[in-house]
Amino acid sequence: MSTNEVPVTAATGDPSSASPERAHYAGAGEAEGGPPHPPKRFSAQRKLEAVQRLLRGEPLEIVSRSLNVPAARLSAWRDKALNGALAAIKERERDARDDESARLKAKVGETTMAIELLEEKIAHLEGGRPLARRRLRR
Repeated sequence: MSTNEVPVTAATGDPSSASPERAHYAGAGEAEGGPPHPPKRFSAQRKLEAVQRLLRGEPLEIVSRSLNVPAARLSAWRDKALNGALAAIKERERDARDDESARLKAKVGETTMAIELLEEKIAHLEGGRPLARRRLRR
């Protein structure tokens, strides 16, 4: 083809519909007969189901292909799920000591706040000067 000729598309024979970069139909639209596109975001439930498939021994590549999710993302989901499970297992059950400890911590907080308020009040009443020392009576 010479430089003065206009390219003609094979499908239509129309020189005006040809593009020097790519045909108008290339990559346009969805592939027919292929798997439907998954949602762009996965719910926590769907992520958990994917992780459960991996933990049951299903190969990472197969799960990745079936869900159309990169293997790295699936691995990250699995790691987060395992870390969450580990934290849940480490957590100990509450008992009476925990309740007593929480009550005492609250009491210490209240007392500390009262002391700070009293110190502010004393400083305000003194007007920036210390209280005068009292003389002892004999």
